[in-house]
Amino acid sequence: MATPEAGDRREAALVAVIPALNASSTIAAVVEGALRHVRRVLVVDDGSSDDTGERARRAGAEVIRHPDNRGKGAALATAFEDVLAGGPFEAVVTLDADGQHDPEDIPAFLDLFRKERPALIVGSRERDFAGMWGPRRAMNRFSSASLRVFAGVDLPDSQSGFRLYDAALLRRLRLLGRRYEAEMEALMRAAEWGLKVASVPIRLRVVDGRATSHYRPVRDTFRIVGTVLRQWLRRRVTRARPPRL
Repeated sequence: MATPEAGDRREAALVAVIPALNASSTIAAVVEGALRHVRRVLVVDDGSSDDTGERARRAGAEVIRHPDNRGKGAALATAFEDVLAGGPFEAVVTLDADGQHDPEDIPAFLDLFRKERPALIVGSRERDFAGMWGPRRAMNRFSSASLRVFAGVDLPDSQSGFRLYDAALLRRLRLLGRRYEAEMEALMRAAEWGLKVASVPIRLRVVDGRATSHYRPVRDTFRIVGTVLRQWLRRRVTRARPPRL
């Protein structure tokens, strides 16, 4: 491993993780933007049919490739496992490969993490909601309301993929969801374990990324809400079980 150059102020304790699927036109800029703030960027190429992985590698990222498309949750699980198996780190920041998230917001996550030490920080797109496609905005509010009612976690934006995960949380977390519901699963687990969840405002480079996002508002939102309900029911059943004698 190369020795960091003198004056390199990039954060060594923070790893950037980028799940990617057919993002060849945007991935290099996202990787390069993240590398301005962290020393390690890990891209999981989730079965892309284009040269996403090669472009990410040329931009400076480490790349793990899934031979077929397994879903965002599976890509995150692969990345987290790799980071945990590596050297010491304090946290992982995740951002999307399609260029919606601005890597220049990474320091805002890190500042909040240093000050308050939440286990999970979610980047809030709330100030850009007005520019989003109506059904997508409505589904986001619906899933956020479900999280508030069933887990007691009040976030303005529960579906944002721009996040920071504390290392201690990742050591406990085992994601079962294979697609977008995995991110809600992480929130539910943090709430179940009594860990602090926080939010930080972020800027969107593209307010409504329907052209580049693989998120399907109706189907994926109901997957997410289904995850909330399953986690909630599991916790109620566990609490209701009589103790073993």
